[in-house]
Amino acid sequence: MKMRNQWPVLPVVAGLASGLLTGCGADSGDSGGTGSSVVMGMSDDVLATDPASGYDPGSWLLFNNVFQSLLSFPNGGTEPEPEAAESCGFTDTSTKVYKCTLKDGLQFSNGDKLTSEDVKFSFDRMLKINDAAGPAIMFPMLAKVEAPDEKTVVFRLKVPDATFPSKIASGAGSIVDHTQYAGDKLRKDGKAIGSGPYKLDSFDKEKAVFSVNDKYKGTAKVKNSGVTLKFFHGNQSALKKALQDDKVDIAYRGLTAQDVADLQNANNDSKVEVVEGSSAEVQHLVFNMKDPVAGKLGVRKAIAYLLDRDALIKDVYQGTATPLYSIIPAGIAGHNTAFFDTYGASPSPAKAADALKADGITGKVKLTLWSTPSRYGPATDEELKAIAKQLNDSGLFEADVKSVAFDQYEKDIAKGKYGVYVKGWVPDYPDADNFTAPFFGKGNVLSNNYSNNMITGTLIPRTAAQSDRSATDNDYGRLQDIVADQLPVLPIWQAKQYAVTRENVYGLEYCLDASTVFRFWELSKD
Repeated sequence: MKMRNQWPVLPVVAGLASGLLTGCGADSGDSGGTGSSVVMGMSDDVLATDPASGYDPGSWLLFNNVFQSLLSFPNGGTEPEPEAAESCGFTDTSTKVYKCTLKDGLQFSNGDKLTSEDVKFSFDRMLKINDAAGPAIMFPMLAKVEAPDEKTVVFRLKVPDATFPSKIASGAGSIVDHTQYAGDKLRKDGKAIGSGPYKLDSFDKEKAVFSVNDKYKGTAKVKNSGVTLKFFHGNQSALKKALQDDKVDIAYRGLTAQDVADLQNANNDSKVEVVEGSSAEVQHLVFNMKDPVAGKLGVRKAIAYLLDRDALIKDVYQGTATPLYSIIPAGIAGHNTAFFDTYGASPSPAKAADALKADGITGKVKLTLWSTPSRYGPATDEELKAIAKQLNDSGLFEADVKSVAFDQYEKDIAKGKYGVYVKGWVPDYPDADNFTAPFFGKGNVLSNNYSNNMITGTLIPRTAAQSDRSATDNDYGRLQDIVADQLPVLPIWQAKQYAVTRENVYGLEYCLDASTVFRFWELSKD
């Protein structure tokens, strides 16, 4: 995935999330939507309508419904399939030349023809603008894009990258109309011209209105006549009330864990339903390897032996997440349970004490856990306080928690001011590469001063070059074992993904999977 210096905006509540989107189905989709329009409420904001800029879940939700990519992910699948492309594939054994042939008759919603020139322009533009809040960071391997004829696109890579198809299947691969976008600057008018299943009719601070794009030709089969996305700007109680008052049909990305638990436990007279799906969103504690306290392996091991994930899931997240025992989440090929195998699932104060003693540490360890109040969910501060209590109850630590606004938080992390801090991650695409290369490769986005030559020099390059992704399992297993042994990060939880809907709305089960694509076109309403 990306070598990103800033993490994407995560759901307002851990476990109620998703992040990026893709296509589904196989045959040419119906461009004319039928049925009622659907109103969805979301507490995340959409930070950009220009795909050269947005790199947050709200923006990618928009991109993946308004724009096409050459490839997309099918419902429940992690292998990209053709979308705007008729076919795509590597033309060499080194996975450095990737060629796509476009479908016939592609058009943007304004009627302009979509050709290889637009695809080349979209990638060239994104890389040239190189917006700090955009997805260009995902493509350091891209050397050149060629359009030898109207239907052919050739990507030439600097280094082998077998995950390139997944990257261009994400929101980062959105194709824009070269006549409607400047090649060297972002579009600032809040409009979007794409060739996806929907048109963006209007966009403001209160809502975004989407109608069906009758020019669309792709895999999606649209089951509604439009979608209105209402923004609640982090106000979870207002989102919940809007759902209960029938002001929105769906509440997505923003209800608290307690809200979801309350709605799940409601009696049979309830007019709403909680729909649960899989998710690959994760959260970690990150250790600054140069910190005088957290930089000591004995301290990190002691924390790993004392962390009670089950208690956090039960008491803080109301069961809306699951314990995570490795850096690659369950459901993603290559996942193992390295941290479970090394440190166990149940807290062990005795092993924690031994780890400290082995590192020559005596007396209570004074430690501050750094948090930020909303970026990774409103329960983050509560979670960090619960972790501090777990450490202190062992008698081995004297830990406290400090919470800092996100902008300052990121600046302080970059300056190395924190020893232990929390980070969350919503994947760009469902591949183990997306959970390893950004954290442990060159240009580590965690800013925690960790580097391992086996990982950066051998394992990451070798897995990136392997076109048979199932053949990477051993290398990813080795990578996870190294991380569990050296402890630059400590995995905490993997989210479940939720949406809450009125009883007359259908199709949400096709919108919540590990691809993190919310597919507007699957929604229908009586």
